[in-house]
Amino acid sequence: SFRLKHLFLHFLCCVAQSSKMVEVQEPQDYLDVLESQRGGFSFENCKRNAYLAAQAAIKPPTAMKSGTTICGIQLKDAVVLAADTRATEGPMVADKNCQKLHHIASNIFCAGAGTAADLEHTTQLMESQMELLRMATGTQPRVCTVVRRLSQMLFKYQGYIGCALVLGGVDVTGPHLYQIYPHGSTDKLPFTTMGSGSLAAMAILESEYNENMSVEDGKKLVAKAIRAGIFNDLGSGGNVDVCVITKDTGGTILRNWEKPNERKFKAQYKGFPLGTTPVLKQDIMKLVTVDDDVVMKD
Repeated sequence: SFRLKHLFLHFLCCVAQSSKMVEVQEPQDYLDVLESQRGGFSFENCKRNAYLAAQAAIKPPTAMKSGTTICGIQLKDAVVLAADTRATEGPMVADKNCQKLHHIASNIFCAGAGTAADLEHTTQLMESQMELLRMATGTQPRVCTVVRRLSQMLFKYQGYIGCALVLGGVDVTGPHLYQIYPHGSTDKLPFTTMGSGSLAAMAILESEYNENMSVEDGKKLVAKAIRAGIFNDLGSGGNVDVCVITKDTGGTILRNWEKPNERKFKAQYKGFPLGTTPVLKQDIMKLVTVDDDVVMKD
């Protein structure tokens, strides 16, 4: 099998040299073999794709702009996260009341911005890993463990997984709040915002945040920050979801804690009376004729 693999790699090198489209290097030692088996995305076809795009005048797909406002604050004995509920599909509103607060562990939650599918799968993967870790060690997972694993995974995929996360939790060392970018970089902050409405939300947090405020005041502050994003950013909207994480009770998601855009009235349309629209022609076609019923035998 090694001989066949060697011949196949030699054939690929010959094809690459003749077409000048793909460069495939033959492994020189065991380090090259290990490097080729690390996993993640393969960038070998980048030059080929650029050549095809130039020759065939193919326009490569562009990234779709996403919109969200998420934020979080760290208090003395708790962490409070919040998010809006608008899911966009380009210029359209795909969902008015989606959930952007994700459960990682009983004491760790995160708010997500970016690509919905990437966020769902990434947070579910972390949730599974943390539960397995909890059962294997018999201890509560720590926030830094989740941050480390998310950072390593996102960095491996070089930003192609569209996950921007505000992650918070309370463990044996106290409350922690992190923000994680799609490329894998992380920051540990007392308060933070992410998403297309983050600038409006940050203006509220920077002017009103106080680390000694109570949990109730913290909930009101993050809700006010999300409202600033909802009313000043077209990509954000809907309702305000809040998540409170404490050492005693763990995390609790308060779904639709505020509804700033609730409809005040609904137009009452009466049904049109029968005969309003004239019927010009009516046909009833019997397309299938059933002679006998089919009886299933044992």
